[in-house]
Amino acid sequence: MIKIPPYLKKGDTIGIVCPAGFMLLEKALTCINTLQLWGYQVKKGKTLGSQFHYFSGTDEERAADLQEMMDDKNVKAILCGRGGYGVSRIIDQLDFKAFKKYPKWIIGFSDITVLHAALFSQLKYASIHSSMAGAFNDGGAENEYVQSIRKLIKGQLANYSCKPHAFNKLGKAIGELVGGNLSLIVHMIGTKTAYQTKNKILFIEDLGEYIYHIDRMFLQLKRAGYLEGLAGLVIGGFTDMKDTTVEFGMTVYETLQEHLREYSYPICYDFPVSHETPNYALKVGAKHELYVTNSKTVLKEIR
Repeated sequence: MIKIPPYLKKGDTIGIVCPAGFMLLEKALTCINTLQLWGYQVKKGKTLGSQFHYFSGTDEERAADLQEMMDDKNVKAILCGRGGYGVSRIIDQLDFKAFKKYPKWIIGFSDITVLHAALFSQLKYASIHSSMAGAFNDGGAENEYVQSIRKLIKGQLANYSCKPHAFNKLGKAIGELVGGNLSLIVHMIGTKTAYQTKNKILFIEDLGEYIYHIDRMFLQLKRAGYLEGLAGLVIGGFTDMKDTTVEFGMTVYETLQEHLREYSYPICYDFPVSHETPNYALKVGAKHELYVTNSKTVLKEIR
């Protein structure tokens, strides 16, 4: 059974760290102010506002900062400032002994998919796949996607719907929800932190890839058995996709549809989880129901 960290109450502390790419402190100020307006205290990690080339610190510095937040029993949630790249470089250095004693919500997406998978696969703890600190800027703190983070950390159950898509496969599925960034899910295949997808509802999204890269990654998922035995599949946004000079010949969704024809479980396309503004917070590991009908798609968390 998946374990659920304690939900937050007013006065609890949320830590902000950057375990991958660097983020200027000023880019996180709106997020910090908003979290305080929501009634939480904020603890800033040493990596927030720090830079070591592409990263927010050396591997050792980033691992130590995240470790300190995980070990602090007074920190009830850890919001990642941004993703980028770098969590894979530190994931095997992390010690989760204190986390198991004082579990907390890990919040983020993109490269943070590595952390979500580790928490689910190795510790059987739920976490939150959602927008990060930068999404609070430019009025983003008020939109429904950032507000969905607030709802989930307070203990509300996710309940989202979206318009139908011509490629959808109709049906109903029930299962634990796992997933995140497609590139990172594929990157982890064969490692001890890889997702196990049988009987799960898998969700995927990606950013800035060539279409043939998506084709290749989906072939790897397929050949590794990740698409067999799914309860259902939620396909989110594939934004800023690129094509080669000689065109690949299909859109991203057409490419995915070609690989998914043989499967009978429910599949929805264009679900609002992505690297762009439509990015609902999703509770990785929690049990969900997926309904794909002619009129709409519904994904909702169940107890």
